[in-house]
Amino acid sequence: MMLKKFYKFFIFPYTIFLLYLMFFGMGRYQYDENVIRIEPVFSTLNFIENTIRWWDIIRIVLGNVIMFIPFGFLGCAFPQLKDLKSTVMVFVSAIVIVEGLQYFTRLGIFEIDDIILNTFGVYLGYKIRTFFELRFKNSVV
Repeated sequence: MMLKKFYKFFIFPYTIFLLYLMFFGMGRYQYDENVIRIEPVFSTLNFIENTIRWWDIIRIVLGNVIMFIPFGFLGCAFPQLKDLKSTVMVFVSAIVIVEGLQYFTRLGIFEIDDIILNTFGVYLGYKIRTFFELRFKNSVV
């Protein structure tokens, strides 16, 4: 019960923090034109091939997964998002809107790979949550 209250308190400021990073953080600037990358996987592979520093690859690629793991726990606090399908559908809808806003404001790039990586993070979070729920349930009985 306490964990649900903490999560509800935590997820809103965390979401605001991520939105800040997605639009203004990490040295972002407004592009001169709108940019869209809709070729799945290839833009990420191209980024990895053309990036010299491993730290940049880890920060961008793994960050796009890890930073979204907490959204896989939405079902803890919001019963209507208890199952994976509901969680993913709501998340994908939200992240497509955010990516679209990045495109229209030119404060980022609309990237299919970001949607895929972010959603994978939500999936991992959901799996972690269900693992702990089953583990905790079995240890109580």
